[in-house]
Amino acid sequence: QVQLVESGGGKVQAGDSLRLSCAASGLTFTFSRYFMGWFRQAPGKEREFVAAVSWHSTNTDYSNSVKGRFTISRDNAKNTVYLQMNSLKPEDTAVYYCAARRSGSPTISNVDTWGQGTQVTVSS
Repeated sequence: QVQLVESGGGKVQAGDSLRLSCAASGLTFTFSRYFMGWFRQAPGKEREFVAAVSWHSTNTDYSNSVKGRFTISRDNAKNTVYLQMNSLKPEDTAVYYCAARRSGSPTISNVDTWGQGTQVTVSS
């Protein structure tokens, strides 16, 4: 069974940076065979896509709201995916979830495995 554990969340000021990490593990899990993504859910709102990266980092995708500010990356040797978040805004406040999908880029409806989430709070 695949497990995803996020870390790196916290409380910051607008304009600051944070880097989230997501460590993957599992008895039969081959990290490099999974697309990885980040999603977020703000209070009272639905969970939304943030970013995704393909198996060997060939392709990345971002939501319009974070494009140019956030960067997703992965280290297959460490079974870890990262989300570098720069120029943070109060509207980035949310619980951020790591997600894995075996057969393509993850969307809200097709994720194979979710992490437990990490809180990011950005104050103005």
